[in-house]
Amino acid sequence: MPISRRDFLKYTSMAAAGTAVSLSDAELFSHLFAISPEPHEDVNYIPTYCEVCFWNCGAVAAVVNGKVKKLEGNPYDPRSRGKLCARGNAGVGELYDEDRLKHPMIRTGERGDGKYREASWDEALNYAAEKMTKIKNEYGPESVAFMMHGGITTHLMNLGKAFGSPNFGFPSYGQCRAARMVAYDLTYGADVGSPERVDMANSRVIVFFGTHLGENMHNSQVQDFTEALGSRAKIIVVDPRFSTAAGKADHWLPIRPGADMALMLAWINIIISEGLYDREYVDKYTAGFDELKESVKEYTPEWASKETDLPADIIVETARELGRYAPSVCVHPGRFTAWHGNDTQRERCIAILGAILGTWGREGGIYLPTKAPLAGAAGMSYPVPSRASIAKGPHAFAQPQLMQAVRRTTITADPYPIKAWVVAGTNILRAVPNPAKSIEAIMKLDLLIAIDIRPLDTAMMADVILPECTYLERHDALKIDRGVSLSVGIRQPVVEPLYKSKAGWWICKELGNRLGVGGYFPYETYEDHIKKECAAMNIDYDELTRVGTKFYPGTDNPYITNENQPVFKTPSGKIELYSSRLAEQGFAPIPKYNRIEQPEKGWFRLLSGRSPVHSFSRTANNQKLFELFEENVLWINAKVAFSMGIRDGQNIILVNQDNIMSEIIKAKVTQRIRNDCVYMVHGFGAKSRLLSRAYGRGADDSRLMTRFIADPISGSTGMRVNFVRIEKA
Repeated sequence: MPISRRDFLKYTSMAAAGTAVSLSDAELFSHLFAISPEPHEDVNYIPTYCEVCFWNCGAVAAVVNGKVKKLEGNPYDPRSRGKLCARGNAGVGELYDEDRLKHPMIRTGERGDGKYREASWDEALNYAAEKMTKIKNEYGPESVAFMMHGGITTHLMNLGKAFGSPNFGFPSYGQCRAARMVAYDLTYGADVGSPERVDMANSRVIVFFGTHLGENMHNSQVQDFTEALGSRAKIIVVDPRFSTAAGKADHWLPIRPGADMALMLAWINIIISEGLYDREYVDKYTAGFDELKESVKEYTPEWASKETDLPADIIVETARELGRYAPSVCVHPGRFTAWHGNDTQRERCIAILGAILGTWGREGGIYLPTKAPLAGAAGMSYPVPSRASIAKGPHAFAQPQLMQAVRRTTITADPYPIKAWVVAGTNILRAVPNPAKSIEAIMKLDLLIAIDIRPLDTAMMADVILPECTYLERHDALKIDRGVSLSVGIRQPVVEPLYKSKAGWWICKELGNRLGVGGYFPYETYEDHIKKECAAMNIDYDELTRVGTKFYPGTDNPYITNENQPVFKTPSGKIELYSSRLAEQGFAPIPKYNRIEQPEKGWFRLLSGRSPVHSFSRTANNQKLFELFEENVLWINAKVAFSMGIRDGQNIILVNQDNIMSEIIKAKVTQRIRNDCVYMVHGFGAKSRLLSRAYGRGADDSRLMTRFIADPISGSTGMRVNFVRIEKA
């Protein structure tokens, strides 16, 4: 059943007013499901929130005789608004995947040869705890690193901190959002959040720099983008590839890869020199405008045209479009920002563009988060590690969450050894560039513990494998959403865990008991913990379990007014166009353009991105999604393919600058990509034979990324610096 934005507002108003609570479970949700139950079927409608990707959309499961029959979006949830994408609908495929990990396993062969024996939970947990304790006694707790993604993060962070380790790694940081987070913090004193607080539904102009919305199916943002298209917002897409979003654009700017900053700086120059900036906003809220104005004078449209391969008149025209419709302009800050190693300064350019156009805190730009207070349970006090985290690397402004820094220290033992990894919900061999280095690090470990749902490549390198149940079978932390309004969502089991799998919170609690830190898990069940949190927040727990998402009425105040002024937690208390913090650390306080290396003739820059029906390598084996998208293909410019005698669908192999060969991949010959780059979807080329559908399908882009350039400011791993040549298979 289609649900419009107006319907969503109606539903959330009902939830806020308590009207929804008076409805029966069937009245709340049955209308969402197009399929009527069979006669005499007893259908239970149970809300939760999704984890097939990490947008965490509110979902509702229709459960018949203990089996999930169908999933739909929760109309009371701000991230789904009654709709799920293909991945969300395929949660059933994850739940009933016959390939999922079914019981604990302990390695019996050589590391990586796939030989395991089944173990009881007691045996597997005792094994893991004894090994961790031994390493702690010999090397210190800092020698155990914890790396994770997804719902288990809350529980595993609790365990790691209680254990005494400061070393954590997140692929969602160094391989994704780090550059953006640091850039916005330097400029505005705060990141734009996750989900990003982009007010696209009210934008007059939307700009995407390599953001593949529509291929990256971030549910609520795709809905906002669609609404903006319906309102005839101007769309400008800057991308070497004609993406799905480019197909909707008024202006597709097929820029030379790596020249984005040249275009941004030229736009800033044009907007300032032609007086198109928001003078009053700049005077009131920003610092360093004069320095910015002087710094960007050299970036003329004619100069930028040579750098970007874009016509100078188009550069001027699009800049004027931004100025004409300011401040209702959304220059999307992006999400995957680990490109070329200069990524923090590129993201600073986006942040500065938004500032001079006056978009922060303005309708159609970046809205302000709700300021509503929310009481909660008291936090834990953890032991202070005796040694500093190595997960920050040498990067001045990085958070200590860099997986590549953990990997490097594991190999070098400098400044101290890392002897064990606890890896949960992330496939490091696909998520971090250059998997050969990850394998080198793993082979140096005394212990690798994997907590996962699927037998992914990294899990099958582990010494002990602990099978986690899916999100449809477990409780997790409450989802606190500080978007336009404050809302709280619950993840709760809709069916009992299958096989011998266990919830992540239970695994961490039981491991904590065996490590002598069980006091940090002061509950028998996680439901007990959630009930206590709800009581502290003054939330009716029973109501929350029935509705799925609780809205707090009157907590929205998204735009700047005389009574609602923004707060910038920067040294100047203003938006810092000139960053004093960067200057103090020896970096350019205002972004400067430096040309990056370009491929020689016969070589192509390797680009990768997302499929709308997959979430990295974690869904490649999901039967429902496999049927929609079995494997990735390589986009090649049609003229290039013709000159090389390559046909559409032909098997080819890529060889990178370090002579690393890809798996065989099919060519997609298209005019929708420049002639100096090639493109594939990330997450394929699985090596685990236990993945009956994904094994050997497509090519692994991370394998070809044998080099990356770490951004010196944020530590973000620039991965679009690898070149490949094409050979016929």
